[in-house]
Amino acid sequence: MMLIGTNNNNKTTTLTATVWLLLTTSMLVLLSVMPTMVEGQQQQQQVLQQEKQQQHGNLRRSLMTTASASSIDPVKLLTAGKFAILTKTGVTTTGVTSVKGDIGTSPIVSTALTGFGMIIDSSGEFSTSSFVTGELYAADYSDPTPTMLTTAVLDMQQAYINASDRSNPDFTEIGAGQINGYTLGQGLYKWGTDVGITSSLTFNGDSDSVWILQIAGDVTIGSGAKIALSGGAKAENIFWQVGGATTFGTTSHVEGVFLGKTGIVFQTGSTLNGAVLAQTAVTLDAATIVKKSVCDNTVGCQE
Repeated sequence: MMLIGTNNNNKTTTLTATVWLLLTTSMLVLLSVMPTMVEGQQQQQQVLQQEKQQQHGNLRRSLMTTASASSIDPVKLLTAGKFAILTKTGVTTTGVTSVKGDIGTSPIVSTALTGFGMIIDSSGEFSTSSFVTGELYAADYSDPTPTMLTTAVLDMQQAYINASDRSNPDFTEIGAGQINGYTLGQGLYKWGTDVGITSSLTFNGDSDSVWILQIAGDVTIGSGAKIALSGGAKAENIFWQVGGATTFGTTSHVEGVFLGKTGIVFQTGSTLNGAVLAQTAVTLDAATIVKKSVCDNTVGCQE
């Protein structure tokens, strides 16, 4: 019995040693090929990244060339082009704001223009403010102001519809809405999402180039972000049609005419060359707005 048990133990010992040898050999082989596998994966990732960057670069070049070949008509603001800011439910400012151009609100009355320290003109048709190089108009001022504002608001609404109804966009969903760092040639752009810019965006084109940006969601301009013009591009020819809210981050700078379906907020120190045409309210905090929009005198618009 003892002899038989000893033989079994020897066989077991031999089998165990063989298994350990095989496992050890397999581990050594695996360890020897792992660096090669990792290196192969890294190389594959680098190739994919290079392809992505190349596609990204080609896309950006495409935005400057292909889109520039597509000429579109500007959005006609008609009498709404008289205003640096035009709203339906008021304008509020805090801090030292500067607006170069007229401000108007209707159908809400003058009490919705707050923070401007307004002084009513002797005619009763408008007010003035130390913060505004221009005049402030409200629906409860003397004639002909109410009628003028009603027409301007209708023109503002029609301009929004005109911009939103443009069909056959040159580009859709660029950057999935994150367009920071892009250079956009003229054309019609469309997003079904929010649009965000964290630090920079450039519009490149000549003085006749036109941009229309159809945006279904919100627009957020990051704090300190700068939007620039190059090649002779003009702010008056850039139209932001925004279905959601618009926010200009602190000390940001933006170019263009904003046609907002809802509210527009200028955070501390933000600036705009263009115009703000909002179908709800506008809020300013030590903001600077310089009117750059077309007042169509063929329909009686007078600046």
